[in-house]
Amino acid sequence: MKVLVTGGTSGLGLAMAFALATAGATVALTGRSGRRASSVAAELPGAVGIELDVRDESSVARAVDQAWSQLDGIDMLVNNAGIGMRTVNPRFMTHPQSFWEVPVGGFRAVIETNLTGYFLVAREVTPRMLAAGGGRIVNISVNHSTMHRAGFVPYGPSRAGSEALSRIMAADLRDTGVTVNLLLPGGATVTGMVPLDAAREGQGFLEPAVMGPPIVWLASDAAAGVHDERIVAVEFERWLRDRNGTR
Repeated sequence: MKVLVTGGTSGLGLAMAFALATAGATVALTGRSGRRASSVAAELPGAVGIELDVRDESSVARAVDQAWSQLDGIDMLVNNAGIGMRTVNPRFMTHPQSFWEVPVGGFRAVIETNLTGYFLVAREVTPRMLAAGGGRIVNISVNHSTMHRAGFVPYGPSRAGSEALSRIMAADLRDTGVTVNLLLPGGATVTGMVPLDAAREGQGFLEPAVMGPPIVWLASDAAAGVHDERIVAVEFERWLRDRNGTR
């Protein structure tokens, strides 16, 4: 399995890239800094790092072309690259801003990364997968509560939009051989998007490694044909048992 993971240098992306590489997949992980992406990839078995700014069409085209060439194809795209509320309001955990207080530039940056970025990368990869006869796309999402939480403009709308985009992608690609699924942690996760002090003090914060088992399964033969599902990582084992009809 040859997998492209966007935003793979830290947080959920790195956890998924690590899990996939450890399970035997050939992984290309991306970051806005090509040097950092290469450095992180060097720590994973057989992985490569690629510079990618998901907001920039030309950067997306170059990165996908490079990944396709270096991996000799892409079997799975993990759309994960994103930025959080800290980029708009560093104190969002303790001093949330009302939507009318959000700077326009910050709003646009989050939407362009978290929503437009998913669109641009999938738009570049999908025709190649269709021509190759199939592929898998996994779009990373968040809890629905995050999408309408007070003080969460623009992060909430960006994630609601990317989830709607994913469902439409799945509808457009039904019966084509290219599958589309959603995967989310299922709770607040210790990543760079949450202030470190808050993460340490918070109760019930998840570790990024929670994404490992479901993403490895989604890359496996067992997941062939699985389409338009919304998988919550903390509920994955129960979801899989229910799917297989076992207890």
